[in-house]
Amino acid sequence: MDYERLIDEETWAFIRRTAESYPDDAVELSIEDQRRVYDTMCQDFRQPRPAGVETQDRAADGVPVRIYSAGQPTRTVIYFHGGGFVVGGLESHDDVCAELCAQTGYRVVAVDYRLCPEHVHPAQFDDCWSAANWAANEFGDPLILAGDSAGGNLAAAVSHYARGRLDGILGQVLIYPGLGGDRSQGSYQEHAQAPLLTLDEIRFYETVRCAGDPPQGDPTYAPLQDSDYSNLPPTVVVTADCDPLRDDGQIYCSRINAAGGQAHWINEFGLVHGYLRARTSVKRAADSFERISVAIEALGQGIWSYD
Repeated sequence: MDYERLIDEETWAFIRRTAESYPDDAVELSIEDQRRVYDTMCQDFRQPRPAGVETQDRAADGVPVRIYSAGQPTRTVIYFHGGGFVVGGLESHDDVCAELCAQTGYRVVAVDYRLCPEHVHPAQFDDCWSAANWAANEFGDPLILAGDSAGGNLAAAVSHYARGRLDGILGQVLIYPGLGGDRSQGSYQEHAQAPLLTLDEIRFYETVRCAGDPPQGDPTYAPLQDSDYSNLPPTVVVTADCDPLRDDGQIYCSRINAAGGQAHWINEFGLVHGYLRARTSVKRAADSFERISVAIEALGQGIWSYD
């Protein structure tokens, strides 16, 4: 794969800056050290919260959450952070959530779900499901589910499980999600050695997520294991082109559309996994973040502009 051609200099600068605090072999560190270097890296990229955004830390039926608000929101975005189910938390994605709040005007509830390997599947899904129900009851507003990477997996898992159980989900926006695709083909092989996320790292995260063999036929673990894609909320999936997880987004959207739903796949050329942190330094990432914000806002208003 000719990454020198596909990836522009701004993105290479972002990749190099990431490596300064989060080395390429980070998954070989202890879990404690992985979290330490990830937190350091996130802090290095962290942006100030926009003016007017207020936050409050709460417990959502026992699950820690951070609530972002500006003005009088009429919609609630539930945001599930990335980090391979192993790293990350309320601080790692604080600026992303604050900016989404400011740009959409919606309330954002960031979910601090339990991490692996101390808490294996389905602990992460259980926490996200609890937080979504709590937010629906607490605020009484329609919901938009969103998340990046592992958080995209969790957002989709909640969407699937919510059918017949939780009303008022207006849409979901998944950002370079890992949805459980076939590791032996497509982008998993094409981009097995991609910058910032490799196939071996994906396999590592799966190993620590489960106590034993990965479950089969469990869409709360891997939404692409579901057999029914009907009655899902309108879905926008945004992927990075230079990412082993890329094809999960395309396949997921095609299955929703085939089942009669609404789904749109946006593949961001030349970008790599984790590019949300590059939104202030890489034009391609900034443009993508704007598309993400617009998608969240539009779904919250019942607007579908992708046909």
